[in-house]
Amino acid sequence: MNATSTAHTRNPGAREIVVTGIGLALPGVASYGDLLGPLPGKGGFDPTTGLIGRELRHKDRASRLALRAAEFALHDAGLTHADDAFTGAAEATAVVVSTNLGNADSVCEAIDTIATAGVMGLSPLGLPQTSSNVVAGWVAIRYRLRGPNLTVCNGVTSGLDALAWARNLIMAGRAEAAVVVGVEPANDVVTKILGQQSTDGAVAVVLEPADAAASRGARTRATITGYARARNLAAALARAGVTEEASVGLWLADEAGAAGAGEGHLLAPARRIDLESQLGPLSGTLGVLQCAAAAAHLESGAAGNALAMAGGPGHDATTALLLTPSPATRPSMQERGQHP
Repeated sequence: MNATSTAHTRNPGAREIVVTGIGLALPGVASYGDLLGPLPGKGGFDPTTGLIGRELRHKDRASRLALRAAEFALHDAGLTHADDAFTGAAEATAVVVSTNLGNADSVCEAIDTIATAGVMGLSPLGLPQTSSNVVAGWVAIRYRLRGPNLTVCNGVTSGLDALAWARNLIMAGRAEAAVVVGVEPANDVVTKILGQQSTDGAVAVVLEPADAAASRGARTRATITGYARARNLAAALARAGVTEEASVGLWLADEAGAAGAGEGHLLAPARRIDLESQLGPLSGTLGVLQCAAAAAHLESGAAGNALAMAGGPGHDATTALLLTPSPATRPSMQERGQHP
């Protein structure tokens, strides 16, 4: 799924992939339910006290934020013991990270060191932080996860693309579960690249097949039903499975995406939330945070499905992710007044 491709991953005969755990390391946000707004603006994760400890030593800030979010998500999914040891199928659990600028500060620092002191000036402890896959690597090492391990750095659509990659890995049998993390740090390097102060934080979600989650009694929050990447919103909606019959109750998109909604009749009744307008630039964190907000909407019992969208006018593609109620909370056919 490159920047110019069109992808569609909605197969009615495939296993349903559900969200079973959500974890936030985001200042001012106490729980993913807060994402439905208005945001409290205080409380929640405290980076001063939350990013310390033996497990977080000698790691870049993005990795430390990601480790905290992953810790909370795995605990929320019921996949860790009291001592944080992973209890799932470690050999078949994937890690997919979305970050566009996560370790840019480490790379710049290494380059500055080489320029002033040569390669002998580099620290053996700091050099691993320059790897583009360092965040995903640290999460896998911490929990001894030996499934597929990758980083998606695809611009504004990165978070939704990462969720799609994780879903595909499970549906294809390459993994039995996946930890998906969206993370971006706030530092001088990132601010210089973006031209504005970035948002410091991470969010993680755990994806599993619905049948596997049910077999271990896990609480499911949402089902990832459709995904598409296309040139425009109308095509993305169609390929993701958004129809008038499957109404959207929550639309997660920014102002630009709303302005470019060619098929507005499908989205007009939906409540719209622009997370970046409330939290600031989210970059690679955006799509995964949208997934968490969608899960909060579906768990609340509010009407309609949830649609997350990124990209659109001014970008090379539009990405749409459709989330529907989990099997455990989905109304039965009889409740909907239908018959088998």
